[in-house]
Amino acid sequence: MPVRIPDALPATAVLERENIFVMTEHRAMHQDIRPLRVLLLNLMPTKIVTETQLMRKLSNTPLQIEVELLRMATRDSTHVSAEHLQTFYRTFEQVREERFDGLIVTGAPVEKLEFDQVDYWDELCQIFEWSNTNVHSCFFICWGAQAAIQYFYNVPKYDLDAKRFGVFEHRLVKPTSPLVRGFNDISYMPHSRHTEVRYEDIVANQNLEVITYSDEAGPAIVKSIDSHHFFVFGHPEYDHDTLQLEYERDVAAGLPITVPVNYYPDDDPSREPLVRWRAEAQLLYVNWLNYYVYQTTPYDLNQL
Repeated sequence: MPVRIPDALPATAVLERENIFVMTEHRAMHQDIRPLRVLLLNLMPTKIVTETQLMRKLSNTPLQIEVELLRMATRDSTHVSAEHLQTFYRTFEQVREERFDGLIVTGAPVEKLEFDQVDYWDELCQIFEWSNTNVHSCFFICWGAQAAIQYFYNVPKYDLDAKRFGVFEHRLVKPTSPLVRGFNDISYMPHSRHTEVRYEDIVANQNLEVITYSDEAGPAIVKSIDSHHFFVFGHPEYDHDTLQLEYERDVAAGLPITVPVNYYPDDDPSREPLVRWRAEAQLLYVNWLNYYVYQTTPYDLNQL
């Protein structure tokens, strides 16, 4: 089944060219199945790129999914047109009386700041608190995961000596979890961040469990025992060239950056990147939507 998105969203044309099953709002209106309502809070400056990456992952499931895009009212976006935001995005005030099957919160390039120094932190905390009563299951990515795990479970983040940048090997800590059903014993995930959360802080909280772990990158997939919160500290949604574009951007800006590890063959940036995370990335989103949203969410969202 397809992902249901607005007819004119730029991601629609991209996904259709890739033969990904997309259903426009017009077509979806003629079906009787209730779609899953997923709210995507996009904190990334490159909003259209991030929209497309996540729509791609949400689309390849046997479910119809209605995606609403959410932005921060207290943060002006400079990398996307005002027309795009006004056409496709809503603010928290516009959705706070509604209920959703799922909430996805992206990363943001603010991890070097303390949480309370982020200019939209108060608004984000309001959304986190609202999600306790208005969202069935929440999925947090990278900085969004660090922010959420600190807010809900008081797990701190720590500065890294150098940017954690590349594609890292992970092993299954809890292979029986439906979240990683179909994963290989060893899987890969891109990471691109300057901060981390630590394994010992997570396992010290009896309300959390680690699902996958990397000796180099630390905890990668973590969830709450009650399956309301899911934390992914890397970027499984990344395209094949996302790390490359980040690397080239930082090199051009004269920033201290190393070649992303385990990304180019022989770590040679003149060669084409090797994608080794795509299959598990797709499974991660499919499993979350199936086992933790569709199978357990009430048909009447007012029962949340």
